[in-house]
Amino acid sequence: MATIGFIGLGNMGGPMAANLVKAGHDVRGLDLSEDAKAALRNAGGTPVGSIAEAVSQADAVVTMLPAGAHVRSVYTGDGGVLAHARPKTLLIDSSTIDVDSARTVAEAAAKADMPMVDAPVSGGVAGAAGGTLTFMVGGPDEAFEAAKPFLDIMGKTIVHAGGPGNGQAAKICNNMILGISMIAVSEAFVLAEKLGLDHQKLFDISSTASGQCWSLTSYCPVPGPVPASPANRDYQPGFAAGMMLKDLKLAQAAAGSSGASTPLGAEAAQLYNIFCNAGEAGKDFSGIINFLRGQGS
Repeated sequence: MATIGFIGLGNMGGPMAANLVKAGHDVRGLDLSEDAKAALRNAGGTPVGSIAEAVSQADAVVTMLPAGAHVRSVYTGDGGVLAHARPKTLLIDSSTIDVDSARTVAEAAAKADMPMVDAPVSGGVAGAAGGTLTFMVGGPDEAFEAAKPFLDIMGKTIVHAGGPGNGQAAKICNNMILGISMIAVSEAFVLAEKLGLDHQKLFDISSTASGQCWSLTSYCPVPGPVPASPANRDYQPGFAAGMMLKDLKLAQAAAGSSGASTPLGAEAAQLYNIFCNAGEAGKDFSGIINFLRGQGS
């Protein structure tokens, strides 16, 4: 059994921490929300009131935070993880943040003699609860091997993407594909509607033809063809449009700093920005089909 400090017990972090508790680990969790800390207590973990309490006796620290600024502050700020954790403590950051921040924090951790991986996830709240997340992991080989037993508890697919920051790179590249492909699939269904082509007929054809992709076959943006998709629940997430916009913006920031050409990624970010600014940030990202119809949601 390991002692794990877990910082960030929100919609994703809370279930992840609970799975670590279920596996027999001593989880000491910190969050700004008292409800989140109460949920950890109900799951068998120990809520704490400070970073120092969470990490000073920890064998491993897991963080799930909103943005790069939070990650930098929690790890490298005054009173942060690096100031209070013991040397050799394993650090796992599962936030989705910019690549530069991930690499900056990893460098600081290495100087403090603490192995670290960036390990953003895919799979949503259901994956977090079910322990079926996909982890895209960046960091040295030794850190990855140390982290894998913990990641195996919280996820189903664990992929070592390379050195520090490469987990974040994989996540934003993947989600740029997802954002672009969902717009393409939505546009096709909107066009089909205008042409009098039935939703199911288009699905039956394209899901077995050259137009097939995950956004169509697993997450179809119209009700009916894929019963588990959010389209059948009035576009309740799922994966919120606001989170998709965050990832697309991260991809654009990375494209800018690296000199990569991503014109479709840029256009997708613009469309999701308009959609979210129209008050739809909390809807599933597949709900952008309603924006494309010009009728809102």
